[in-house]
Amino acid sequence: MTSIKEVLDFCKNNAVKMIDFKMIDIGGRWRHVTIPVDRLNDDVMTYGIGFDGSNYGYAKVEKSDMVFIPDLSSARIDPFVETTTLSMIGNVLVIDTDGNKPFDQYPRNVALRAEEYLRETRIADSMIIGPEFEFHVLDHVSYRCSPNNVSFTLDTSQAEWNSGRDDYMNSGYHIPLKGGYHITPPHDITYNLRSKMCLLLEEWGVKVKYHHHEVGGPGQLEIEVELGQMTEMADKTMIIKYVVKNAAVADNKTATFMPKPIFSEAGNGMHVHMLLMKEGKPVFYDENGYSGLSREAHWFIGGLLKHARSLCAITNPSTNSFKRLVPGFEAPVTIGYATSNRSAVIRIPAYAKSPEAKRFELRNPDATCNPYYAYAAILMAGIDGILSKTDPHENGWGPYDYNLYNLSEEEKKNVSSLPKSLDEALDALENDYEYLIRGDVFPKSLLDRWIKMKRAEAESINRIPHPAEFAHYYDL
Repeated sequence: MTSIKEVLDFCKNNAVKMIDFKMIDIGGRWRHVTIPVDRLNDDVMTYGIGFDGSNYGYAKVEKSDMVFIPDLSSARIDPFVETTTLSMIGNVLVIDTDGNKPFDQYPRNVALRAEEYLRETRIADSMIIGPEFEFHVLDHVSYRCSPNNVSFTLDTSQAEWNSGRDDYMNSGYHIPLKGGYHITPPHDITYNLRSKMCLLLEEWGVKVKYHHHEVGGPGQLEIEVELGQMTEMADKTMIIKYVVKNAAVADNKTATFMPKPIFSEAGNGMHVHMLLMKEGKPVFYDENGYSGLSREAHWFIGGLLKHARSLCAITNPSTNSFKRLVPGFEAPVTIGYATSNRSAVIRIPAYAKSPEAKRFELRNPDATCNPYYAYAAILMAGIDGILSKTDPHENGWGPYDYNLYNLSEEEKKNVSSLPKSLDEALDALENDYEYLIRGDVFPKSLLDRWIKMKRAEAESINRIPHPAEFAHYYDL
């Protein structure tokens, strides 16, 4: 739908009563405001829906009054609400006497500007990406953080730890530690729910590639979607998280995209596959290059590896993120690239052979990121690599065609590593941000606000006594 008339005709034909506008805050969560369908008119497209942007976490601007302008083409019926409601996303503008201007800190505007900057460089017309979504579906979760009780409990009936329970009719079908990869029913108790999720996503315009149970025994799952343009895929990332969480709740379960919700089990990543296109042709393909990649692809990889540590402050922006980025769980810990090597932070899939499919994936991101910022930052790092012709091999970043988890202590000294904490990643971003503000893509004020906000988060969490500390130190 591209006009108010089309939307109103659709609402009339489908008995839509409410219009819901979904906006994104700085941390990457959707917020929303709803109007009766009769209030939707041409003025909404001209003057927008007003709101107070200061409550969304962004750096203060001279005036916090902002307006939301909906993207009519994004309109879909929300399947999770009782009253028939049409849902839309859109963009945010700052109210100004000279006319409303795009709010440069708003995540969707940052992503759109990054794509525009890519075209200005003439490197390519678009970046095509394909995120992989790993998450847990559980039966129960509770947590407490009070002066006398710091704890969490989670459970799912399929978990190995429930094999000996006698307080209910136990099925006997439990998934062993790290034993869930592609497991089938009756062990795979969320199979039907995942199919429902995928059908809901298809109805919302998100094309699903496949779904399956992941490695983690206690309810770790994956949905992979077809590739698409960068900002479009950021929109779809928000849709996927919304659908997964609400479909789980509707099924009397709960879903989380936390990178490491369960100790000793595999964590949840959001691997991002990427390629560039120019005038309908792939930029990353060269049949004579290493693993079929062009020099531009290698330079893009070089940019990602050069800025990998500072990127983590945006692609892995939680303290929990770095509990996933540890050896032994198919998560990267070293800065390097290779073909078919899941221990490298950049993996080149050997199965992607055709020119149009030739790509690589960045394996460190997770879904606690704000996807608009994360994908835009990835693009900006890659652009910097191409502009500066950063060769990853000449810089000693690979290719590493061997298991990086099995390096000797001596070998580890010669390999750069990803940050081991959010504080370390934020330190890196403070010292390496110029590539992000190039072309006025990321405002410096936004990065300053981001660092301040995330440092406060990390400090707050790091000050809380941990249950493991009682186990180690209580009796000393």
